[in-house]
Amino acid sequence: MKIIMLGAPGAGKGTQAKMIAEKYQIPHISTGDIFRANIKNGTELGKEAKKYMDQGLLVPDELTVKILLDRVAQPDCENGYVLDGFPRTIPQAQVLDDALTGMGDAIDYAINVDVPDENIVKRMSGRRACLSCGATYHIEHVPPKQEGICDVCGQPLVLRDDDKPETVLNRLKVYHDQTQPLIEIYSAKGVLRTVDGTVDMKDVFAAITAILD
Repeated sequence: MKIIMLGAPGAGKGTQAKMIAEKYQIPHISTGDIFRANIKNGTELGKEAKKYMDQGLLVPDELTVKILLDRVAQPDCENGYVLDGFPRTIPQAQVLDDALTGMGDAIDYAINVDVPDENIVKRMSGRRACLSCGATYHIEHVPPKQEGICDVCGQPLVLRDDDKPETVLNRLKVYHDQTQPLIEIYSAKGVLRTVDGTVDMKDVFAAITAILD
């Protein structure tokens, strides 16, 4: 079972991807993780990717797909995998699709975790992080015992730049411009399934498992 997770930043697709991986005993593959693993292990692909990353450039689609295909060729991906954070653009989706077709393979499901923009802004701007120990909170859903103070180490909590409303709105604009068109592509292929991401995390997961089972 080969699955792609789609959804805006903050929709909760990463959390759902991990839960899918655990339930179905398939690897959760995030491009960020495989880049880091290749660089750490000093692979040829990792060295090539590092050249771009060191200059603050995006890794080209062809190289990203090469690294991804190298990862999905590993024995633990025999029964499938769940891709999180890739593809993000139509060219990436086409390169991936061509490569999988060449291997006699294809994506089985593209799961779109659908959350309206206003919910995402509210959700992300409510996040608070402890820069000292890394603990995370949410002022509504997982509040600290004492407002603005970390339960774990007692240090002040902050709203990270990434979670500020203006940053979130910029990220959402990029998502709508670049990634949302993938919904039409996977819909045309007949593999798109959309779930309501505004409900409780467990209910989102139940909706996804009802599709996969």
